[in-house]
Amino acid sequence: MIRAGVIGATGYAGAELVRLLLGHPGVQLAAVGSVSFEGEPLSDIYPAYYGLCDMVCEPEDAVIEKSDVVFAALPSGISQSLAKKVRGAGKSFVDLGADFRLKREADYHGWYGSTFQYPDLHAEAVYGLPELFREQIQGKKLVANPGCYTTAVPLALVPALEAGLVCPEGIIADCASGVTGSGRKPTQNTHFPELNESMTAYKVACHRHTPEIEQTLRTILKREVTVTFVPHLLPVSRGILATCYAKLLPGATEQKIREAYRERYAKEYFVRFLPEGRAADIKNVRLSNFCDVSIHLDARAGMLVAVSAIDNMVKGAAGQAIQNMNLMFGLEETTGLTSMPPAF
Repeated sequence: MIRAGVIGATGYAGAELVRLLLGHPGVQLAAVGSVSFEGEPLSDIYPAYYGLCDMVCEPEDAVIEKSDVVFAALPSGISQSLAKKVRGAGKSFVDLGADFRLKREADYHGWYGSTFQYPDLHAEAVYGLPELFREQIQGKKLVANPGCYTTAVPLALVPALEAGLVCPEGIIADCASGVTGSGRKPTQNTHFPELNESMTAYKVACHRHTPEIEQTLRTILKREVTVTFVPHLLPVSRGILATCYAKLLPGATEQKIREAYRERYAKEYFVRFLPEGRAADIKNVRLSNFCDVSIHLDARAGMLVAVSAIDNMVKGAAGQAIQNMNLMFGLEETTGLTSMPPAF
């Protein structure tokens, strides 16, 4: 039985981790931690957990001591020093923040304004998008869990790019997120009267997930890729819908593209390539670790439109973190993650 600890358990991603870990047959939830609510029962913060998880939030050192693997669901910029402690104690570490996602320190400094405090840990860290980098994740001790947009966009585009059917230049990723992606702390933009009955673009052409998306596509294609990424905020709690546009290359047909997607995702349990005529919808992946992908050809404009849908709190955060843990510890990758999404 793997002993798991969650630091940052009172945030949305941390609370989702707790929910999923409690249902994992190979895991014992050993400890939870929270700086803001230290000493308080988690069920006081989330009453839905009353009687199911009344664990008291402990200091991070106590969580590390009690755990074989520590999940950090913390804001960016905090995880490097925590990772040093966890790895120094010989424990495994899954970071749901952005501290270890970017491989180039110049990119990290440019987009996050910080530096690699422990270059050895950054060299050890692997990027945890299992459908693309499974072999690199297996058996590792430090995994950088991707963000929600940075999961949805590559999964929408990679099969067509790998097959040489679309142009890697001029890609546009037009995405929309549920408000939980903004975190638990309320802001002006997430205040109900501002958000309700509204949809707005934010951080246009300057969102921090941009270099992460480009890094993933660059790694797959082994060449530089530039993506125009525009996120939007939806008045819903959960979900990411990524609508991606790429120019068709000569000889690309819908049949060839569909075959590329079918072949690429044939053995991927969590990626559902939808049949012709259906479009990915966030409703159909809610509360699940699935990613639905649909493709659509605009023959008149010579464009591929690839759409993916995920639950940003599961496949975009906690579920994928557990998927990575399963790979790290040699468990069946789907363990604890096979529950069906609700039908409505």
